[in-house]
Amino acid sequence: MNTRYCLDTNALIRPWTGYYAPDLCPDYWDILRDLAGKGIIFCPEEVRRELEKREDGLFKWANGTRGLFEPLSEPMQRRMREILLGYPRLVDTRKGRDLADPWVIASAWEAGATVVTRETVKNRGPDRYGIPEVCAKLNIACIGDHHFVRAVGIKLNASLDPPISARERLGFRLE
Repeated sequence: MNTRYCLDTNALIRPWTGYYAPDLCPDYWDILRDLAGKGIIFCPEEVRRELEKREDGLFKWANGTRGLFEPLSEPMQRRMREILLGYPRLVDTRKGRDLADPWVIASAWEAGATVVTRETVKNRGPDRYGIPEVCAKLNIACIGDHHFVRAVGIKLNASLDPPISARERLGFRLE
């Protein structure tokens, strides 16, 4: 696997709080930890800052995951400045939102990586861009988190805790 993936903050938050929550899919988070350790996935430091505001365990998991956060570099900072010059409304400074977005794009651009985000292309209004639109304009690959799961070959197994018998699944009660 030669492709590297740069994860947006929402590509961690949404799975953590929803469909891959650690109490439902602990293996998913073990796999991400392994992928980070191998340098296959990463996030810029600004994602760490966004996660630090959370109180649900995700920051602790991310902060303890070796290799997940890559330090800022001078080339990455030059890319980020170029992005903000071309797309100044990428960041919502009034609401303090999307602060990591230019860093995610710049990190992926500099590393030749694919961006992973939950954002989708949508009509945001004049001069408003999201990650997918900026990536498209800069020819940076950008995919959703479900596409990422397939691309890296993650397979999850489901089970019941505690397991129920086949008869109980069919609605039979043993008395």
